[in-house]
Amino acid sequence: MPTAGSGKTLGGNVMQLTGAQIVMECLLEQGVDTVFGYPGGAVLPIYDALYEYSGRIRHIRTCHEQAAAHAADGYARASGKTGVCIATSGPGATNLVTGIATAFMDSVPVVAVTGNVTRDLLGLDSFQEVDITGITMPVTKHNYLVKRVERLADTMRSAFRIAGSGRKGPVLVDIPKDVTTQKCEFTPRRPEPFPPSPFPGDERFAQALDLLENSKRPFFYCGGGVVSSGASAEAAEFAAKLDAPVSCSLMCQGGYDQRDGRYLGMLGMHGTKAAGEAVGECDLLVAAGTRFSDRVLCNANLFARRCKIIQIEIDTAEFDKNIGADLKLRGDAKAVLAKLNRLLPQQSHPDWMRLAKGWKRDCPLRRRGGPDQVSPQDVFETLCRLTGGDAVITTEVGQHQMWAAQYYTFHSPRRFLTSGGLGTMGFGLGAAIGAKLARPDATVVNAAGDGSFHMNCAELSTLARYQIPVVELIFDNRTLGMVRQWQKLFFGRRYSQTDLGGKTDYAMLAGAFGVKALKIAEKREIEPVLREALSCGGPVLVDCLIDKDENVLPMVPAGKSVEEPILEIERGNG
Repeated sequence: MPTAGSGKTLGGNVMQLTGAQIVMECLLEQGVDTVFGYPGGAVLPIYDALYEYSGRIRHIRTCHEQAAAHAADGYARASGKTGVCIATSGPGATNLVTGIATAFMDSVPVVAVTGNVTRDLLGLDSFQEVDITGITMPVTKHNYLVKRVERLADTMRSAFRIAGSGRKGPVLVDIPKDVTTQKCEFTPRRPEPFPPSPFPGDERFAQALDLLENSKRPFFYCGGGVVSSGASAEAAEFAAKLDAPVSCSLMCQGGYDQRDGRYLGMLGMHGTKAAGEAVGECDLLVAAGTRFSDRVLCNANLFARRCKIIQIEIDTAEFDKNIGADLKLRGDAKAVLAKLNRLLPQQSHPDWMRLAKGWKRDCPLRRRGGPDQVSPQDVFETLCRLTGGDAVITTEVGQHQMWAAQYYTFHSPRRFLTSGGLGTMGFGLGAAIGAKLARPDATVVNAAGDGSFHMNCAELSTLARYQIPVVELIFDNRTLGMVRQWQKLFFGRRYSQTDLGGKTDYAMLAGAFGVKALKIAEKREIEPVLREALSCGGPVLVDCLIDKDENVLPMVPAGKSVEEPILEIERGNG
């Protein structure tokens, strides 16, 4: 029920509401408590309704609409709920697109609400008009242009149902301004249950059991779908029953407890040699909730070429797209793994497990600098120790992203939030804002490179305005580190446009926004500075000085293609 104004009860629970009020009521129906956005002309009625409903729906105004989309994304990843963002027409809507595409690539449920010009001005190149449904069609699960207020409530409900069911993803609802001011009858409803996910037939499970029970060297690979479906417990049980070593994709960091002895590390271009060896030597690869991206395969012709593959995946579009599977189990990872756990007798592969653990022992992730040099490994390992591995770590994109995945030990899901598919620089700080509001009791740290930080540094103002206690940890090497590393390897050390110059005074910038600033310049400062940052109770920026040529190591795909020169660095010849 509206708290004030023009809402009128007609009888029972039927109300006469404006379109803007209907949007608010639908958000409340779906359990939404926080939205992110930026006001503008075409959404003024929606923002007027937000004022009316401010006691029940919290609105966070970011400095840029892209950050609002990333914040909604981070809120969804951290909570498992659907995130919501709002933007006005024209440039407000187009500023959401990168965030929407980021959520789409990583299968994150987000509902984006955009305003548009009034219906009589549609298609006339009116001021701040844009065909946002046409623009976002390739990067949304579905989108809507609502031209009748009577259809608005059902459209909003459908948006949430589509975003949160099956393979999750973003949905956009575009509403002309006059639709938000018109009135119609509104009847509250409880959210409908999600439609059932597809599930394999008994014959498929029989085939799976035959492969599983006859395997001598099984390997279990978990993708982001394990986190999305809440299947971490089922994955752990399955690995133990199968008696197999385990690896995770970038998107599944924390989906499997990395303290477990079965875990060999991340798989792929920036993964561990142990995981790569296991894929090369296994006779059965069981993959759950993964699309086998190019960063995992590297060379599809060489990946897992001596084994059978069972792929558990909810989206049929991912079957045989990047690599073929011998057995396809279409369904939700949690449900499929749960049934496999019920059917599969306990397996035992002691020799294979000893071999896998030997690879892990013989190929540790280690590269330390001089006695006073600040190494990213030391920073993340110290951060992990101080937080007990329980922090939510968001990242931008680049070397720091891979260092976070490699050196922070994640033991539970929804604690590593990163742009894996689109690789969006500027994602992390907005995502950290959303994550902290979704999980106020969690410690939230955004790992950033100085290149990514320059893309979103205005959001320090958002942290300060709302006093959101996020730690912004900048790995300050005065360069675009990942690009520089590839220029070093493959472009004859021609460092074209990767030197940032090191002119930004981060302490002064943070202070201007009202954010506390700290600095790590020597190894001995890592622990005391991180302790202070974690205990300050408000937003804080930590400028962490590292060497310009600090590299991401190792980079060991299962199929060998681009990695050979990269391995030269690991051998000390880079």
